[in-house]
Amino acid sequence: LINFTIEYRTAIEEMTAKREHNLRVFELSVEEWKIASDLQEVFKDATTFFSRSTPNLATVIPAIDHIDEMLLAHESSSSLNRAVQSALTLGKKTLDHYYSLTDKSDVYRVAMVLHPRHKLQYFRMAQWDQDWIATAEQLIRNEFDLNY
Repeated sequence: LINFTIEYRTAIEEMTAKREHNLRVFELSVEEWKIASDLQEVFKDATTFFSRSTPNLATVIPAIDHIDEMLLAHESSSSLNRAVQSALTLGKKTLDHYYSLTDKSDVYRVAMVLHPRHKLQYFRMAQWDQDWIATAEQLIRNEFDLNY
């Protein structure tokens, strides 16, 4: 929606500026357009990732990690409007909630460890807790022993 708004800014401004349309209440200020632009820039990577036609379970955790890093990098940026900073803080809180839900399902760990690009190396490189890595490895071994 932000991409659409920015792309059609000229048309939106023309439509809301005309008194006969009775849309002036929806007219955005220069500061509000800056906020929209800031949000578009901050969420560009996340939007691109989740717009792909082939997302899969093995990419969920790396994507969340990437978005988390992006939010942290921008959260305290003094160049961003305070409203954008607040939105980033709220976005981080929401992301953390969904990230915690991945711990409730073994399927994410299985998908990550079995993915040829990730395996356990991803968790080591991301400096995850060694106990968590050992648990993920044991989970795979148990699944293999149980099913094969």
